Amino acid sequence: MEIKIGASWPAVLEDPSESRTFKPRNAGLTMVIDKGLGPNAYADLLASAAPYIDFIKIGFGTSPLYPIPLLQEKIKLARQAGVAVFPGGTLLEAAVRLNVEDKFFDTVLDLGFDGIEVSDGTIELSRKKRDGLIREATQRGLRVFTEYGKKASGSRVVLDDLRRTAESDLSCGAEMVTVEARESGLGVGLFDESGGCRQDELETLVHKLPFAKNLMWEAPRKNQQVDLLLVLGSEANLGNIPPQEAIPLETLRRGLRSDTFGLHRAISDYMI
Repeated sequence: MEIKIGASWPAVLEDPSESRTFKPRNAGLTMVIDKGLGPNAYADLLASAAPYIDFIKIGFGTSPLYPIPLLQEKIKLARQAGVAVFPGGTLLEAAVRLNVEDKFFDTVLDLGFDGIEVSDGTIELSRKKRDGLIREATQRGLRVFTEYGKKASGSRVVLDDLRRTAESDLSCGAEMVTVEARESGLGVGLFDESGGCRQDELETLVHKLPFAKNLMWEAPRKNQQVDLLLVLGSEANLGNIPPQEAIPLETLRRGLRSDTFGLHRAISDYMI
């Protein structure tokens, strides 16, 4: 059979949800977590899925374990593909604990990272210290993504606490606040010990937070992605997505998978 040059799918089949926008976009963002991909797997990920990935997080404290040339190459390849890259928040937490924040910021810039994640999932940060880190990063020209919540099993989302944290973070210059669920998605934040979504809590949160469009929800598991998309619509911001799930998640967003078949633009009013 002869392969026809210029073949294409009907446009309506590419995005039945009629909701997806091209990058750079400000909704429906996807953050993939890289926990140690080798150079070939990383290049393959970008070659196949870069249009569907907005951010890559070099997970937790893995960044210093790479040979510097390899880490710089990963950052360069992502940026060429239109994907922003930042190190995990645990690395900054370690820098704070060891009192080397200035050197951390210098190295992040020298390596070519686009931004940083400010979190206190493992350590305790005063509000003053957290504000200072966000402002320092933005003054240095870095994008700032913050994280709300603790990594300890059983940690939950508290509405008023999340509101106060997000309001302060955003006012200091953060562009996105991520709701913690770890890379496992088990027993933390919105998710119970089996990974199920506490859907009543989710619906309460999104309808009572005026800045919900600035929230990113860590959702490493398929059932969590489905639950969030069905409540929030295809424009939900989702993070800690395993690399192999970047394209499957995009099919969920577009209604090209049975779990979200017929999904359209944001179902709830929270994005408006």
